[in-house]
Amino acid sequence: MSLTEQLRSDMTTAMRDGDTTRRDTLRMAISAAQMAAKDKRAPLTDEEAIEVIGREVKRRRESILAYEGAGRADLAAQEKAEIDILAAYLPEQLDEAEVRTLVTEAVVATGATSTRDMGRVMGHLMPKVKGRADGKVVSALVNEELARAAGA
Repeated sequence: MSLTEQLRSDMTTAMRDGDTTRRDTLRMAISAAQMAAKDKRAPLTDEEAIEVIGREVKRRRESILAYEGAGRADLAAQEKAEIDILAAYLPEQLDEAEVRTLVTEAVVATGATSTRDMGRVMGHLMPKVKGRADGKVVSALVNEELARAAGA
């Protein structure tokens, strides 16, 4: 069963169970996947569907920051609940220690010595962490590692 089929099946189950948060979250994810498939003019592969879900999670994380900044803890909690639902469809996320290890390996593999080499390191690293780590976190860790390499 493909990921998009799994989303539809789980949405149907949520509808039967009366779980409105899960139903609505999955409905939005399915809609986003359908829009991506329409833009592509072909059905999505599971990898592409994972990218779409990852974008939806990223949007919700940004919304949480905005809601918390505006003092709307209720809406931030709703977004967090939606992230928890969508996270079940994403590959297991790497923890910070695993990302640090990959960053160190990428810096060594590319021979990077300063922050000017960030693009090369990120280009080498991102295919390995795609969908499994937040790009902002990876970028910050690469920046930190390159600054340490330049200072050493």
